[in-house]
Amino acid sequence: MSTYEIKTHRSGRTYNLPHFFILSKGLNSGKPMNKPCPNCFVITTHSEEIQTFFYMCLSLKIGRYFEYYLKGSVIPSITINDCSKVLKNAYFNRTNNAETIQKHIQIISQIQKREENLKQNLEAIKKLKVAFIHSCFRDNNKRL
Repeated sequence: MSTYEIKTHRSGRTYNLPHFFILSKGLNSGKPMNKPCPNCFVITTHSEEIQTFFYMCLSLKIGRYFEYYLKGSVIPSITINDCSKVLKNAYFNRTNNAETIQKHIQIISQIQKREENLKQNLEAIKKLKVAFIHSCFRDNNKRL
């Protein structure tokens, strides 16, 4: 059984162990990230299960398990203790075997890639729409 450590990230700090970051403020609290931001926690582990932790955390975020622990009315946030509690419950209560977990990780990873691809396509469509509107008014501007 591997162990992990969760700490508050300090700007400028580097980590030698495998790690990822978890957003701690805002409505996206609990979202795992590869790059740090000012309001995040860092998860480090000695094992190579960092990918499993990352996608487990992503699953918890998608499943809205962190929302129950959000505090604050203007800028909601999650405390490190509550975040740790959610992760601990998910990690130690998992009943699936390693093979099933890897299948779930692959599926979630594919869904994330598809979502990113769709976001890029939507952004390209927005730019195309603006370019089309500009060209319509440019052609009609001679008549105006």
